[in-house]
Amino acid sequence: MVYLALTPEGLLEAISASNGMSPIWCGAEAISEEDFSRLAAKDVTRFQHTISGPEQPAAIADALATIREHHPGHRVWVEHAPAL
Repeated sequence: MVYLALTPEGLLEAISASNGMSPIWCGAEAISEEDFSRLAAKDVTRFQHTISGPEQPAAIADALATIREHHPGHRVWVEHAPAL
């Protein structure tokens, strides 16, 4: 299973839930470049662009396509945050 986190809170939850056993991807809005460089979890990949916002459906579709390229056949859990 692969996680796609869209918020800082979602990223923390995905890191906790995966326990280092599942890859995690996140948008740029979930963690700053500086914090990402210091992140202890090595199984996290950060997109350079944001995923949430007015173009969210298309951005999520693009993110999922990229994740599928790197993790073919894996189920992807996408964070749903109603306030995004």
